[in-house]
Amino acid sequence: MPKAQQRLSQVQSHLASSEADIPRGRKSILQKSPDDVVVTCALRTPLTRGGKGGFKDTAAADLLAHTFQSLLSRSRIDPNLVEDISVGNVLAPGAGATEFRAAALVAGFPETTAVKAINRQCSSGLQACVDIANAIRCGMIEIGVGAGVESMSSQYGPGAVSEFSELLENHQEAKNCKVPMGALSEQMASDRRITRDVQDAFAARSFQRAEAAQKAGKFNEEIAPMKVKWIDPKTEEEKEIIVDKDDGIRPGMTVEGLRKIKPAFKKDGSIHAGNASQVSDGAAAVLLMKRSTAERLGQTIVGKFVCSSVVGVKPLLMGIGPWKAIPVALEKAGIGKEEVDVWEINEAFASQCVWCVKELGLDEAKVNPNGSAIAFGHPLGCTGARQVSTLFNELGRRRKRIGVTSMCVGTGMGMAAVWVKE
Repeated sequence: MPKAQQRLSQVQSHLASSEADIPRGRKSILQKSPDDVVVTCALRTPLTRGGKGGFKDTAAADLLAHTFQSLLSRSRIDPNLVEDISVGNVLAPGAGATEFRAAALVAGFPETTAVKAINRQCSSGLQACVDIANAIRCGMIEIGVGAGVESMSSQYGPGAVSEFSELLENHQEAKNCKVPMGALSEQMASDRRITRDVQDAFAARSFQRAEAAQKAGKFNEEIAPMKVKWIDPKTEEEKEIIVDKDDGIRPGMTVEGLRKIKPAFKKDGSIHAGNASQVSDGAAAVLLMKRSTAERLGQTIVGKFVCSSVVGVKPLLMGIGPWKAIPVALEKAGIGKEEVDVWEINEAFASQCVWCVKELGLDEAKVNPNGSAIAFGHPLGCTGARQVSTLFNELGRRRKRIGVTSMCVGTGMGMAAVWVKE
C-alpha cells in the first residue's frame, strides 16, 4: 500500500474510532476490515468450587499468572508487543491492582506492559476486554489483553462489602445497593411469579448441558490445565495436583434432585444452592489487536469484537440487567435477536436468567448451550472474560458467526457485547 494511502487509512480509522461509528447490520459486521478489533487467543483455567475445589489453596494472582503464561504460549505473541493489560476483579482490595501487575511480570510480560485492575462487579471481566478493545479502536494501543480473575475461596464473604456512611444509609435507592443479591433475587422471583419448578427445570438443564459438554470434551480447547499445591481437608496433607477440568459440574442432576435442596434465603423461598451460581475460583484472558496487526504478525484470528453496552437498572432489580443491556447492544450492531446464533448469558440465579430469556423472546436452544454459572461456577471478575472463549468455541463447532455475551451486575446494572466468529 502506498504511504499516502496508508496514512489516509490511518486518519479515517481515527475519525471512526468510537462504537457509534462501527458498521451496522448483519452484512456489515460480517465483513472484514483492517481496522476490525480481533481476538487471536482466548482461554481460561478450569473453574473450581470455592473452598472445596482444586484451586481452594491457590491465590488469585497465581491463577492469573498461569493464565497469562498460557496465553503467551498458545498465541506465540511476543510479550514485548503487548502494551496494556486490563484485569477484572471484584473481591481483592483495590481490585488486585498491585498483585496483578506483579503477576504479569512473573508471566513474562516486560515492565513496559502496563496493567490496570477494574471492578464493575459481575461484568468486570467483560469490561476489561471492552476497555482494551476500545483502546485499540481509538489508537491508544495496538495490542492488549483483557482478563478476569477471582479467588472466592480466599476473598468471598461479608468483608467484601464496605460499611455505608450515614449519607448513603439515609438515601433509600442508595441503601438498596447493599441488599444481598440472594435476597433481592428471591423478591424478584416472587414479584415476577417465577416458580421454583421453573427455576429448578432451568437449573437442571444447565447441569445436564454442562455434563454433556464436559464428557464430549467441549471445554478442553478453552481450558489451560494448571498444576497447584492442594491441602487435603481430611488429612491436612499438602499435595501437588493437576487441575484440568471444571469440578462444580454435578453428574446426573435432575429436577427431582434439585427439589430436595432447602431454600437458602427464605424459609418458603424458591432460590437455593442448586439453582443459583456457584461460588468459584478461576481466571480467563483474551488477546486483542487490529486485524491488520494480526495479519502482519501471523496471528490466527478467532473472531472479532463488534460493540458493547452497559446500562443501569434499579438496584433491587439488578437481575433484569441483561434484558435492558442486550437490546442496546443489538441496536448498536444493527442486528435483530433472530440473527444471533449463540447467547452466553450468565446464570447468576435461575430466576433472573429465566425471566430475561423469556422477556427477550430468545430461542432457549441457543442460550448457554453448554450450561453456565449454575453448573460450573461464577468467579465474579472472571466470568465476562471466560464467556468469550466459551462463545467462540461453540460458534466454531456450530459453524455459526454471531454471538452475544451478557450478564446482570450487582447494585443494578447490565452489560452485553456482540462478537463475530471468524
